[in-house]
Amino acid sequence: MTALPDFRTFRWAPLAALLTTSVLLTACGSGSTGSDSGSSRPQSGGTLTFAVGSDAGCVDPQQVGSNESIYSVRQTVDSLTDQDPGTGKIVPWLAKSWDINADATEFTFHLRSGVTFSDGSELTAQVVKDNFDAVPKLGALGVLAQGYLSSVKSTAAVDPLTVKVTFKEPNAQFLQATSTHSLGIESSASVKKTPQQKCSDGVVGSGPFVLKQYVQNQSITLAKRTGYDWGSSLWSKKGEAYLDKLVFKVVPEAGVRAGSLQSGQVDAISSVGKANEAALKGGQVTLLRRANPGVVFGLGINNSRPVLKDAKVRRAILAAVDREQIADTVFPTGTKPATSVLAHTTPDYSNLSSDLAFDAAKAKSLLDEAGWKADGDGVRVKDGKRLSLAISWFPNAGTNQPALELVQQQLKDVGIDVTLKQGQVSQFATTLQGGDFDLVWGNVTRSDPDILRSSFSTRLANFYRLPASSLDTALSGQAATTDTAQRRQLVDDAQKLIVRNAYNVPVVELQTQLGVSKKVHDLAFDSGSRIQLHDTWIG
Repeated sequence: MTALPDFRTFRWAPLAALLTTSVLLTACGSGSTGSDSGSSRPQSGGTLTFAVGSDAGCVDPQQVGSNESIYSVRQTVDSLTDQDPGTGKIVPWLAKSWDINADATEFTFHLRSGVTFSDGSELTAQVVKDNFDAVPKLGALGVLAQGYLSSVKSTAAVDPLTVKVTFKEPNAQFLQATSTHSLGIESSASVKKTPQQKCSDGVVGSGPFVLKQYVQNQSITLAKRTGYDWGSSLWSKKGEAYLDKLVFKVVPEAGVRAGSLQSGQVDAISSVGKANEAALKGGQVTLLRRANPGVVFGLGINNSRPVLKDAKVRRAILAAVDREQIADTVFPTGTKPATSVLAHTTPDYSNLSSDLAFDAAKAKSLLDEAGWKADGDGVRVKDGKRLSLAISWFPNAGTNQPALELVQQQLKDVGIDVTLKQGQVSQFATTLQGGDFDLVWGNVTRSDPDILRSSFSTRLANFYRLPASSLDTALSGQAATTDTAQRRQLVDDAQKLIVRNAYNVPVVELQTQLGVSKKVHDLAFDSGSRIQLHDTWIG
């Protein structure tokens, strides 16, 4: 056991280093746009039009989990801290500094003065308290924020610009959580609204842009916040953003998005698929890529289903999936097959590639042992019942359907009949909460391994209906310890327990790939592979 640093004698730097170890993230180019044509000096003004593939049906940053909606709503709120996408270091934003006690149960944030929300109200310690006190009431769509604040004992306004958050037990992950959009700070007036009102009407934030109009499944329009002067310490521009206006248009078809970018109808597009890469390369378009940290794309298993309670069936599914074929066939260039339940860009990731090797013969053997015998049409049968499962999925990425069609074929090859059940993006959280699924396709992005606790602890939402086990001990332990070596070991234990018990079927790491016009400059990824548009300009 290594000696613990005394956080009472330091400010933010020691715990930032302790929490983030290293975050080595890949990108095509520098990870932000640039151009060798047009103006080389930043210019103010203009409108950036961004085509995204889907709409989550909500414009509250604290409730949105879909990347394509986060791109827009993230611009409306600031967070207490920010996270450097290159090093993982936690740096000041709305909080100019912070103190953490020795066992990471008390976090005291010293707020910047002069910060206002777009309704003119001031940022105070009481506003932060109101935000954190309201998070548990967010409901089904607020599970990420709720997980970050689980075991909170109290939030207190020590003085107008000092807020202290106290936990019932050590909570080492919390500092990084304060850098996320899920804990973006909203005005007291917004906090008082119902979660449904915040989703449909939006919120008042202190961010560099303000929500002007939301038309569900069509567009989100933002305008520059006049007088903004409290940006993240990572941003290069001080004061207001360069751009006057941001328009996010919902364009579900990947080919239409690519054509709109080539023709100049839009300035940037999300989710560039493999089929469109060649057409976009070599023209007036830059392809930006960055691997997302967090839980990889995979099949979340409803472990309470009678068929899926059998570990041999779950392990057979794990072995039957050919991850390399899926990554190479469907996903953008450079996408990696999953080698753990965590992406390789996540702190404390463990390489479990040997446990995730494609082995159809092993899958068939496991199903034989479980009593599922091959029948005449190739689908296995046990006690007169066919081995049939449904995968629920949602069209929030153009790669979802073709990836799942390959999974469907791979599982058919070992005798498992799979149907694909498409739902609306806005139904994702309620589907998980209701439990009416066999398998569900998805991922969760976060640059901290505590995302495993949010997703798989039976002491939190437990969407995947896992049984209580030693996994809970590992997940709770890694969130509580302030010892870096001990946390790394507990995260390693948790990954092994999830993969080797096949509580989840990791398939492929999410790599965000955007297409951006070369007239757009300094469009950069943040630590979660979403985008920050304060420094972006057109010229």
